[in-house]
Amino acid sequence: MELSDEQELIAETVRDFVEREVRPAVDDADANQEFPEAVWDGLAELGLTGLTVPETYGGFEADQLTYSIANEELAYGHLSLATALSVHCLATSCINEFGSESIKSEWLPEMVDGRPVGAFALSEENAGSNPAEMTTEARLEDGEYVINGKKQWITNGERSGVVILFAKTDRDDPDSVTQFLVPKDADGLEVGKKEDKLGLRASDTTTLLFDDVRIPESYRLTPVGDGLKAAFSILTGGRIAIASQAVGLAQAALDDAVEYATEREQFGQPISEHQAIAHKLADMQTDVQAARLLARDAARRNEDDVDPMAASMAKYFASETAVDVANEAVQIHGGYGYTKDFDVERYYRDAKITTIYEGTSEIQKEVIARHLTA
Repeated sequence: MELSDEQELIAETVRDFVEREVRPAVDDADANQEFPEAVWDGLAELGLTGLTVPETYGGFEADQLTYSIANEELAYGHLSLATALSVHCLATSCINEFGSESIKSEWLPEMVDGRPVGAFALSEENAGSNPAEMTTEARLEDGEYVINGKKQWITNGERSGVVILFAKTDRDDPDSVTQFLVPKDADGLEVGKKEDKLGLRASDTTTLLFDDVRIPESYRLTPVGDGLKAAFSILTGGRIAIASQAVGLAQAALDDAVEYATEREQFGQPISEHQAIAHKLADMQTDVQAARLLARDAARRNEDDVDPMAASMAKYFASETAVDVANEAVQIHGGYGYTKDFDVERYYRDAKITTIYEGTSEIQKEVIARHLTA
């Protein structure tokens, strides 16, 4: 699938940034569970924090395929960084698509510059795959919404400055889910537990606690009851981003496996010349390329209209591929692959989350089947 000259240039630019700025910071960020803020500032200088924002507000106004390519290249270097950026872009996309002109003008120019960082608060402890079961409530009182509840698994939860929140205007009405913008410094909004995760350890994942948080009525982004419809529309693009990130991570694991297999010798020859290893590499290459084509096809399809099935197919296949390829990369490295001396150990830990967040693999298969039989 050919890219335009501009897309090739963007891919090359991000790839160069990853090699110069991202990869040198990965090990410390992962070990210390600290997000590399200096690298984030570098992303902002490149314009990537405003990648999907219209030029009117200072953004790059990238199409879906360009966004996909940028996510793939960033994840090749560090999945935690790519995840943080994609969630930030979810937030800017919500503001751009559903916000009033005054809200767009107030928030988007600064978010294009990287601060405030955006967060996307949909999931709850008992409302993950079925967000209609959420209990967070935003009750209208005297021209303000008063918000109470708890959100979980929030990427950028600690470092964010603005939160896109989904809450019910009537806690007992599943059809009342609505989308809101909540400034992070609003009184009553607190950051709760920071998760100690298997992978994606440099990305802060927290709970957010809302205790009588008040926001102006004008900070409601969608009509009452249209929140889930808006969320699913935005998450279709988000799933393509995750698919692209899974491809980038899988490519990194494959490249490391090839390099190791051609250098490591056993029985008088490189292990890449042993059929067992050669066939592993062949399968890995085939699956990575298939995942890439699915992700880019989904991006192109979603440029003109929302195509949930294409996005779900891409995310399902690419995320499962990332897990499989990272697993094989560890196996090819043997005992060394189980140590922190080689990056494949981190790829293996990071890959699993791509099958879980923004819709599990099981949910993606449900979406695919539903569209097939509709």
